[in-house]
Amino acid sequence: MTNMHRGIRVSPVLRGNWRKALSHRAGLLVDAPVFSALVMTAILANAVLLGVETYSGLAARWHDPLSVLEGCFLAVFTVEVLLRAAAHADRPGDFFRNPWNVFDAAVVLFAFLPITGDNTTLLRLLRLFRVLRTARFLPQLRVIVTALGKCLPGTVSFLMVGTLLLYVYAMVGWLCFASSDPGHYGSLGRAVVTLFILMSLDGLGDAVHAGLLISPWSLAYYGSYVLLSSFLLVNLLIGVVINSLEQARDSDLAERKTDGRPEPEKKPEQDGDPLDAFGVRDRILAARLALDDAERLIQISRLDSR
Repeated sequence: MTNMHRGIRVSPVLRGNWRKALSHRAGLLVDAPVFSALVMTAILANAVLLGVETYSGLAARWHDPLSVLEGCFLAVFTVEVLLRAAAHADRPGDFFRNPWNVFDAAVVLFAFLPITGDNTTLLRLLRLFRVLRTARFLPQLRVIVTALGKCLPGTVSFLMVGTLLLYVYAMVGWLCFASSDPGHYGSLGRAVVTLFILMSLDGLGDAVHAGLLISPWSLAYYGSYVLLSSFLLVNLLIGVVINSLEQARDSDLAERKTDGRPEPEKKPEQDGDPLDAFGVRDRILAARLALDDAERLIQISRLDSR
């Protein structure tokens, strides 16, 4: 350290060591299973508190204790976020590279904004988001939530294709069935609603029978629409979701490697004969030699007895 006329200046080396020490200690605390269990318990207890507040009688009778509990939960979540930020004291930028850290910090930060306290509905919605933080502590649920985020671009493309298909078939239905069935195809909006319901195959039989009374070509109309909307597009959406799940698993494994968390143990791959890999062949050979020696001793004993 060097004394200055307005105070004491800490050298960069000591400042870096202080940050590393803080990051190391906070990281040990955050990565401890007990810490995760306590935070998970607080999230579930907060969810129970939100459910209790939906009963007006209980909320009015226990208003003060419930408010104290809410303040305690907010304090716990604030300390948690601060500890997670302290675990990245030596690398502050890495804290914001993790989407879960950003989500946690945003949920806690919004609770302290003045606009949140004035709007009760917004405050309850933000408190409800805390329940979603359970995905952070459940690996499988975390993968599913990540997959939902990754499938958004594909879902948008799927919605665009589905909207185009719905619009085209609605226009064709309006042209063909508007005069005969105005209740379902009297306008573009009614046609869209009718076809959107038929996408789930609900009432398809009645629609086909009613269409056959108008024209036999209605069978081709409904058949092609069901084939494209209920089978082709649904399978396309399933493919998008499965691809997103695979990407989410890969990103979760990469995150585990980055954070230094242990990966699932893999069985060692053995080359050649599996019996040689585990020493089974040597044991069999030793047993055969022992049997040969035993037979030799039996033969010698028989010769001696004669």
